[in-house]
Amino acid sequence: MSHFITIFLSGDVMTGRGIDQILPHPSEPAIFEPYLRDARGYVMLAERAAGSIAKPVGYGYPWGEALAILEKRAPDLRIINLESSITTSNDYWQGKGINYRMHPANVPCLTEAGIDACALANNHVLDWGYAGLTETLAVLGEAGVKTAGAGSNYHEAASPVMLPVTGKGRVLLFSFGLETSGIPNAWKATTDRCGINLLPDLSPATISRIASQVRGVKGAGDIVIASIHWGSNWGFEVPPDQRQFAHRLIEAASVDLVHGHSSHHVKGIEVYQGKGVIYGCGDFINDYEGISGYEEFRGDLSLMYFPQIEAATGKLARLTMVPVRRHKFRLQLANATEAEWLATTLNREGKVFGTSVSIEEDGSFDLQHED
Repeated sequence: MSHFITIFLSGDVMTGRGIDQILPHPSEPAIFEPYLRDARGYVMLAERAAGSIAKPVGYGYPWGEALAILEKRAPDLRIINLESSITTSNDYWQGKGINYRMHPANVPCLTEAGIDACALANNHVLDWGYAGLTETLAVLGEAGVKTAGAGSNYHEAASPVMLPVTGKGRVLLFSFGLETSGIPNAWKATTDRCGINLLPDLSPATISRIASQVRGVKGAGDIVIASIHWGSNWGFEVPPDQRQFAHRLIEAASVDLVHGHSSHHVKGIEVYQGKGVIYGCGDFINDYEGISGYEEFRGDLSLMYFPQIEAATGKLARLTMVPVRRHKFRLQLANATEAEWLATTLNREGKVFGTSVSIEEDGSFDLQHED
């Protein structure tokens, strides 16, 4: 009898800065950015665009209607890319220009959503220095949220997190980052320094190293997810080297699902040799509301991804997506016009991959593919 594991995946969850300021325990608001020096300024921009937000909000507020969707769909695991330091550190990374942090007392913002694991190999988890990363790892550990992609040394950062699913199998989450997403090279974990799992490139040598790591831990019935923070924030095109790397992860490194992120908007989806490749999930929670520019990409819209994977083969049995939008820093179900825009975009960008989506009666999307 086949067992299927259903996972909730999202793109960037940015609970720092403006989001942190509306939660019950806001951090000191000072930030060191070119345009704003106070994190509350992002709240003011959002309120100017959408109306006032009654502060403080509850811990579950940023997730909004996504919480009911998660409860209804009841995935076996909930995995996000967390793009915020969780710390009281004031040692901001000088010269970077962006400072995302959430106060440790606001960590229920993640636990109320039942998050099982966070990918951390991204370009914001070290915004408040090495001390900030160390505290982030400790806070998440104490909260029972597992992490991949960062650690006190390279071995910890490169190791996968093991996520057992009772009666079904086990999911192994690897988290990788690339400098193309804006990660400073200095953030790379070493044998004697904390940091993130930063890949040097997308070369065959890198594939070989990942394949060796996967072989060392993957057992029969295990599902391997490669969560990758790569590429620029804007633009629908998937670079050829990213596509080739995703294919090689599946062919040579026994990866079953590629979870790509960094783009602020959704990108095309591929099914390769029966395995899913999400090239860019788009932002899920952020404080960008009220900031103009790049409107044609509809960064205010996002998707909740629910891949269903056959444990015995790692193949994608089904990929369901639920379209959502952000309003007053809170997720809501997308309306019909917004959902249609997302579906049209996925269909257009999926042509080169042989994929499209159908809109189901409940408003969710179902991936169709030629593979």
